[in-house]
Amino acid sequence: MAKPKGRDSAARRKSTKRGRENRPRDVYIFTEGEVTEPEYIDIILREGDLIRPDQRVERHFENATATGKYRKPLPMVKEAISVLRRVEREARDAGLEAEDWNWPQVWVLFDRDDHQGIPEARKLAEQADVKIAYSHPCFELWRLLHYQNYTSTFGGVCGSANSRLHQQPGFAQTYGKNVRAVSEQQSKHIKPDQILRRDRYSTAKKYAQKINNGHDEPDPTTWDPYTDVWRFVEDGLLLSGY
Repeated sequence: MAKPKGRDSAARRKSTKRGRENRPRDVYIFTEGEVTEPEYIDIILREGDLIRPDQRVERHFENATATGKYRKPLPMVKEAISVLRRVEREARDAGLEAEDWNWPQVWVLFDRDDHQGIPEARKLAEQADVKIAYSHPCFELWRLLHYQNYTSTFGGVCGSANSRLHQQPGFAQTYGKNVRAVSEQQSKHIKPDQILRRDRYSTAKKYAQKINNGHDEPDPTTWDPYTDVWRFVEDGLLLSGY
């Protein structure tokens, strides 16, 4: 005897729901840096602690081969909007809903540096639901906060943040036991020992939140220093720390 159609329908719905819940979250990432940010992301995804062990993330670097102007904030955000629309359609076709924890996200990580169009890029991203992680003057501030608190202005000069990072005790030795100095080019390659030490993430997050709370101007180009990379770590990659 054939099973009642209503029961078949209910079973299919339950099976579909289980399938949705078991899918990882796909996170599509645009980074301004070609080396540092991707290496950082791969390290923390490999070594970090998931907020929930049953909720995993698969990362996709969307601009891995991009160069020049295509790694600037506004072009990246515009491209990210196109990617978001595509992956949302694919997610709906796969049975996901926007309220699901594993609904796909698109993130753009960029710095202040001397870029034009940052307020416009942030506004476009907010309107489109593209996520932003922003550092002023640059991503090196976030790396520096893993070593020390820093609240003074850098005058918008990334080189100042990089120089201070190089001066941190033990930093050079993460590139080799006998290394005494590291070039700026060499330091673009992030090493696990620079971030994967007891309480370094939680401390860096605490420092970042404190300096960010000191800014109440609407123009993000004036937020010196500033970084909210920790939001990407937790809200995007679903990590509680590393």
